[in-house]
Amino acid sequence: MSERHEPGMDAGNAGNDSNDSNDSNDSNGGNDSNDSNDSNDGNGGNAGHDPLARLSLNQETVRQWSLPELVDGCARAGVRGVGLWRAPVQRYGVAAAARRVREAGLRVTSLCRGGFFTALDPTERAAALDDNRAAVDEAATLGTDTLVLVSGGLPPGSRDLSGARERIADALGELAPYAADRGVRLAIEPLHPMYAADRCVVSTLAQALDLAERFPADRVGVVVDAYHLWWDDTVGAQIDRAGGRGGRAGDGGSRIAAFQLADWVTPLPEGALLGRGQLGDGAVDLRWFRERVDATGYRGPIEVEIFNPALWARDGAEVLAEVVDRFRTHVAG
Repeated sequence: MSERHEPGMDAGNAGNDSNDSNDSNDSNGGNDSNDSNDSNDGNGGNAGHDPLARLSLNQETVRQWSLPELVDGCARAGVRGVGLWRAPVQRYGVAAAARRVREAGLRVTSLCRGGFFTALDPTERAAALDDNRAAVDEAATLGTDTLVLVSGGLPPGSRDLSGARERIADALGELAPYAADRGVRLAIEPLHPMYAADRCVVSTLAQALDLAERFPADRVGVVVDAYHLWWDDTVGAQIDRAGGRGGRAGDGGSRIAAFQLADWVTPLPEGALLGRGQLGDGAVDLRWFRERVDATGYRGPIEVEIFNPALWARDGAEVLAEVVDRFRTHVAG
């Protein structure tokens, strides 16, 4: 894989972020919480139908915070879930991060990211699979049952989208049993089509489901991210399908492994990866997404994941308070 600089990763270390920590393979140390980590049970199983109680803050929304600051800030604000990224977790120590979150009474709702399965070179493909096994181990240590996958873009010089998607399916076939043995479900995240060339050839929820449905629902699911999917006029029907209501879920189980929110603002800034908007600032009908996902029976975390340098330049506690207020107004209300 070519080097990438993206949220949660150091420049020049993309695709190899599992090597920064010696904790990545101690997967059983923090995995005893997985029995209560069903992805449809809300935050800790007590959220019921209250969307605000299901709010989870993704680590990248407040990148300016260290991991201890993230955990302490969420605990003070009453936000019980956090979505984590591998590189900052590895820098802190995977086992130490698991303890810190657990002792604060919080839950890790997802770990990002695995994936990048589309390389043609066999050596690169083998390295990607090894890295994804390490990611599964880290997720298990953190006590989350959800590993988010950014599947990978086209290899250099290639225009074969369907071939790239088949290589993703091959990788899922190898990884799904390994992840299942450790209580982790693989969650395919479709990204907006503007990322198809270099980051993710899975651009729609339908494409993600076409891949996921080759495997049992408890092993491979999908991520519903409003930022990436809001433009698609079939997304409502595909959310129903993902929730097992559209007649194609395969084995009757829900495929919705994670639900994420950010807003779409224009004009897109230079470097569109970091252009997500604060809730309510853009074009996405966030409440519609929440209601449509909830209508499938999903009661899991609702994770706010915003990559935005303007937010990172502000006080983290102020950003979190604003997220909670915007969530209450534009999502839960």
